[in-house]
Amino acid sequence: MSAPPKKRTIVETGDGGLGLGIAAFITNGEDLGPIIRHSFESGKPEALMQNLRSIVKKKEVEIEELCRLHYEDFIVAVDELRGVLVDAEELKGMLSGENSHLQEASTTLLFKLDELLEIYSVKKNVGEAITTLKICVKVISLCMTCNNYIAEAKFHPALKTLDLIQKGYLNSIPLKLLKKVVARQIPLIKLHIEKKVCSEFNDWLVHIRRMAKQIGQVSINQASLARQKDEEMRARQREAEGHSHAGPDAHFYSLNLENKEEESALDFDVTPVYRAHHMHICLGIGEKFRDYYYKNRLMQLNLDMQISTSQPFLESHQPFLSQVAGFFIVEERVLRTADGLLSESQVETTWETAISKITSILEEQFSRMRTASHFLLIKDYITLLGAAVNKYGYQITQLIEVLEKSRDKYHQLLLLECRKQIDDILTNDSYEQMVIKKGYEYNMNVTAFHLEHDDLIPDFPYVAPFSSSVPEVCRIVRSFIEDSVSYLSYGGLMNIYDVVKVYLDRLLIEVLNDSLLNMIYARSLAMSQMMQLAGNISILDQACDMYLLHSAHLCGIPKRVAERSHSGLTARAVLKASQNAVYNSLINLANFKVDEFMVLLENVNWITEEAPDDANDYMNEVLIYLETLVSTAQSILPLEALYKVVSGAITHISDSIMTTLLNDGVKRFTVNAVLGLDIDLKMLEAFADEKFDTTGLSDLGKETTFRDCLVEIRQLVNLLLSSQPENFMNPVIRQRNYGSLDYKKVAIVCDKYKDSADSLFGSLSNRNVKQNARKKSMDVLKRRLKDFS
Repeated sequence: MSAPPKKRTIVETGDGGLGLGIAAFITNGEDLGPIIRHSFESGKPEALMQNLRSIVKKKEVEIEELCRLHYEDFIVAVDELRGVLVDAEELKGMLSGENSHLQEASTTLLFKLDELLEIYSVKKNVGEAITTLKICVKVISLCMTCNNYIAEAKFHPALKTLDLIQKGYLNSIPLKLLKKVVARQIPLIKLHIEKKVCSEFNDWLVHIRRMAKQIGQVSINQASLARQKDEEMRARQREAEGHSHAGPDAHFYSLNLENKEEESALDFDVTPVYRAHHMHICLGIGEKFRDYYYKNRLMQLNLDMQISTSQPFLESHQPFLSQVAGFFIVEERVLRTADGLLSESQVETTWETAISKITSILEEQFSRMRTASHFLLIKDYITLLGAAVNKYGYQITQLIEVLEKSRDKYHQLLLLECRKQIDDILTNDSYEQMVIKKGYEYNMNVTAFHLEHDDLIPDFPYVAPFSSSVPEVCRIVRSFIEDSVSYLSYGGLMNIYDVVKVYLDRLLIEVLNDSLLNMIYARSLAMSQMMQLAGNISILDQACDMYLLHSAHLCGIPKRVAERSHSGLTARAVLKASQNAVYNSLINLANFKVDEFMVLLENVNWITEEAPDDANDYMNEVLIYLETLVSTAQSILPLEALYKVVSGAITHISDSIMTTLLNDGVKRFTVNAVLGLDIDLKMLEAFADEKFDTTGLSDLGKETTFRDCLVEIRQLVNLLLSSQPENFMNPVIRQRNYGSLDYKKVAIVCDKYKDSADSLFGSLSNRNVKQNARKKSMDVLKRRLKDFS
């Protein structure tokens, strides 16, 4: 049934437009608020109310129209609804019956369902309990495992277990109490582990500080052994080079693998450090431990750097330096193997700080030292320390610089000690030729210093050309060279030979030569002793070549290279000058002794009337002395020195006779006195010729012989005995026969010369023509000399 179409009834109002608008709004379901607000604001609410009432009335009419149109349909619907109600009642009765039947039938099942639900609940609770227990049991098991690890000091697996508990189980533990306990214990256990590993590390710090000295000593001993092997190898090389002029043998430069020994490993345990470092990294506080390690090791180093004041540095330097070496060997091991515990910059900074402190201590101690041997012992240990730590990569430049700065101080102490020893030796020497009775004495005192050119062993007893002080001095010089080389070796210098030569020169010039000059000028030695001293200086001068070769040998320079070197020792020229000084002293001594005999010239009768048959007494004494002088000098002095001394003595005799004739002590003399001088000179000339030949001086090709030393007095005697003395004024004759005579001296002597002694009957004595002629010639010479002057 379809509803009839709706009829629209239009209600006329006073305001049709407003009513239509409101109706449209209501029909469309729109909001009337704006219209109502506008009506009240405009002051016309009555129109609005009128329109609303009209709309209401309109709607009521529409409703009534609708009800009227559908009335029949509504009645039919009500009837149908009543029929349905009857059916519903029947259905309700059926449902109620069925429900009762169902209730009766399901009561048992409901009970069973309740039981099942309860069982399901229990099952769920049990499952949850089992799950909870499994988690708790697992956590407790892990806690027990952790405790066992800690009890066994297995801290790494203990931390792994704690980490597993914390990350895998802690948040899922269902029991709050257990979770709280576990959460509270985890940091406590970690703190316990930290304390334990720190305790072990602290024990290690104490232990390694005690071990550091031993570690350093072992390393330094290894460096010493390596140095010995190196020196032995170089010694073999030098020996091979010395025996080969073509060049060194190749096999001495090959590596002998059979004799190569590995250095023994330094046995010290760093495991506690690794363990503590790793544990702290696992705990997340690795930086804290690195800082703790560095600060504690610095504290130990500061303690190690404090030298003992209760004992001398000579006794404490080895433990002190060994301790420092051990410290840095341990640090190098930690740096290399401890996986970032130390940085290279930290180790370098620590080393630089330590080396600065060591150099400061060494400079202070070296400045206080007064013994060269102590100086050398400490220097050797320092170089071994440097070699030991340099092997581990530490720079030792500052150590080398300290040794270089102290080089002069060491050699000054060495020179002072050598001066004292040499002064004692020279003072206590008897200056008698050394008598060697045994072969070992010869090897020890002669062969060892190459003091004889002949390598053949002489017959014993052997009389050496030197006294006992020579080998003693050579021994001191050799020891000086060895000590100097020992100090300069391993000190950074590439060529120590030149430096050794400088200090060797200083020893020979400032010490040995000065001591020799002191002995020369002290005037405490007799003639024979002074001769022996001159002989000793000559031998010592020759020994300079041995000193250079020994220095070159110790410095690793082949002998053939050292022999080809043109740079010798300055000391040789100085010793030559000292030789001349001692020769002059010998000449002075000889002249002084000659003067003792020449005093006897005062006893000569210068106006004797009879010609003498023999030499004067003084000449006999002089010849005896000269014989002794030559024999003694011949056995001690070299020929050159013998020549200087004897020629000096003979020249002095000639000068003494001339001086006597010139002095006022001789107012006048006669021809007989001149004849006596002629006899004296002939004996002296014969002696001079004989000694010049027998001593071997004639083989040296000397331009001036011993006889030539008497030429002035000989020419004067010849002039006085000449038959024509006036020929002296003839330039040609004077140059040929009287070239050594001086006009003034001749004038003085001739003025004192009388042809014969004055006597009461002198004018009545018989004179031959020759005498008169010589007298006249002499008178002419006197006048001409006066005119010349």
